[in-house]
Amino acid sequence: MKKINTSPLSGMQELLPTEQAVFDQLKQNISDVYHHYGFLNIETPIIERTEVLLAKAGGDTEKQIYMVSKTAESADSADQALRFDHTVPLARYVVEHSNDLAFPFQVTQINRNFRGERAQRGRFREFYQCDADIIGREKLPIAYDAKVIACIYDALKTFNLPKMIIRISNRKVLAGFLQALNLTDKAEIISSVIDHAEKVSEEQSRSALKEAGLTEEQVQKVCNFMFTKGSYDEIVEKLTVILGDLSPVQAGLDELKQVTDILETKKTGNFIIDFMIIRGLDYYTGTVFETMLEDYREIGSIASGGRYENLCGNFTEQSFPGVGGSIGLTRLFFVLREYGLVNMATNQPIDYVIFPISTNEFEASFELADKLRSQGKTVDVDLSDRRLGDKFSRAGKIADYAIVIGNDEVLSQKYQAKNLKTGETIELV
Repeated sequence: MKKINTSPLSGMQELLPTEQAVFDQLKQNISDVYHHYGFLNIETPIIERTEVLLAKAGGDTEKQIYMVSKTAESADSADQALRFDHTVPLARYVVEHSNDLAFPFQVTQINRNFRGERAQRGRFREFYQCDADIIGREKLPIAYDAKVIACIYDALKTFNLPKMIIRISNRKVLAGFLQALNLTDKAEIISSVIDHAEKVSEEQSRSALKEAGLTEEQVQKVCNFMFTKGSYDEIVEKLTVILGDLSPVQAGLDELKQVTDILETKKTGNFIIDFMIIRGLDYYTGTVFETMLEDYREIGSIASGGRYENLCGNFTEQSFPGVGGSIGLTRLFFVLREYGLVNMATNQPIDYVIFPISTNEFEASFELADKLRSQGKTVDVDLSDRRLGDKFSRAGKIADYAIVIGNDEVLSQKYQAKNLKTGETIELV
């Protein structure tokens, strides 16, 4: 009987070794792709000054921040907090080290973040985010937006997922559209309605817009806008029907064309311009994107990101425009496992377990283990005095192969590895 509750806290992921091995491999795949695209790895502290994190936080995010107090007198007065994403700490990092960085600064962070969300299935309070960002000094060409999107897409391709689609939009198009309809003062609520439109009926979206004070004509135009999707030429044609004059949205359209032209040139998967993509965080200023599985839309976005021009503005008067994307690996791993879309029948965490029959075979066992390790293999030498059957039982839970070393093997210097799944044996060279 347990003396104390040993289950992990609600909203914290804890995996068995075989599951952890799959998770770690997916994480490594992402890291490898980021590195191959030229992104440099950094780690910012898990604990930041509260004023740094709150500089850009707002709404629900601020309520979800874990405060850290050494005195434990009051969390409300704590001057430190756990980071809730990588982006705000990155902004601080860039300002702090700007004189030592090479711009455009291409950077990746793959680590844990913490957010006090209401615990529910598939939503975690401690979670891995795999971020790829590009930061410029004073300016950053729009072409880099396409580079980030292509990088994120290629990282996801290593998962061998079903057909993915990249949905791309631009916040400047929405801003210009609302300006043309004299609705700029209602941008926040209209953005929220569009952002949630896929989760509710069209009639509910219309009702929310009417409650915000929009006329019937404005409601119709907003609905027509948010359901607009297709190639660049198709969305231009549709917007012309809705607005007539495209000058208010032309800046955003020009950026969309640059991004999609590059993705087309690079042959980056299946993408579409979709004005229903808004992205809720207020620091996105231009390109925004989300990646989804076409046949599993109920899963939602599996990666997202966008352009931010003013993120460092809270820390400096210098301009550091940037663009970034993120794969929320903890949630994604949970969802893919639930849907059977990630192969859990992978190899075990360890390649070989070696069983010396007695202490007389320790030296030969260590030598073989080192030889295999020099070949890049993972090897465990079982030094216990348990029965051989018990050793095999343990090995079957952690390794692919077992090697028994007795006096005959030591004398002949010939070793056989037994496949713990199939029972077949192979001769080691």
